[in-house]
Amino acid sequence: MTASRTIETIDDLARAFRFLKQAGCPGFTCSEANLARLENWGKTRSWSDRQTLSEIQAELGNCQRCRLAQSRRQIVFGDGNPRARLVFVGEAPGYEEDLKGEPFVGPAGRLLTKIIRAIEMNREAVYILNVLKCRPPQNRNPFPDEIETCSAFMVKQIQFIAPDFICALGKFAAQTLLQTDQPISRLRGQFYDYQGIQLMPTFHPSYLLHNPGKKREVWQDMQKIMAAMKKSKK
Repeated sequence: MTASRTIETIDDLARAFRFLKQAGCPGFTCSEANLARLENWGKTRSWSDRQTLSEIQAELGNCQRCRLAQSRRQIVFGDGNPRARLVFVGEAPGYEEDLKGEPFVGPAGRLLTKIIRAIEMNREAVYILNVLKCRPPQNRNPFPDEIETCSAFMVKQIQFIAPDFICALGKFAAQTLLQTDQPISRLRGQFYDYQGIQLMPTFHPSYLLHNPGKKREVWQDMQKIMAAMKKSKK
């Protein structure tokens, strides 16, 4: 069997398994992580097959794929080390990010910078991006169709960077990556498998600005990431 035929066969299996899972067939069990592996098998195996960040950004272009194009000032693609071991994924650009075209540069971004320094790293060592590349008006929550339209670019960025760890900041990043509707309060504090990458959900820095009492829980999550990163280096 040729490699292309093998990939087609696995794609067919992945679609069948996805249907069985969504239909709730008795006796069928397949985790979301394993489904994701099947659905991405053959698409992310070799470095040379992946789009570069520049190519992904060029594909995004002057995006007009959803309603957010009408109100944004700038597309905020992402920023940082393209070979980062740790990637932070947020929700969407805010006011200052929309002005500057860079992720996490407003008040929440300054808090994120402090969090990164607290785990003995700096922003130049990590990569930071959002699920959405355009600011929702008045910083409202993303709509499901906006996430569906835009999240493919986030996935491609992660596939190219191929980090060892992802920190999902807040409800929308965690739920989109893990394909779940569980609340962030229940998801945070433990690692999940995302296509072979260890993913830790935690509260978004903007949430911490209004709920400083939750900083202790975020620090606990970040300590777990720091310990796991040090352990995996050995």
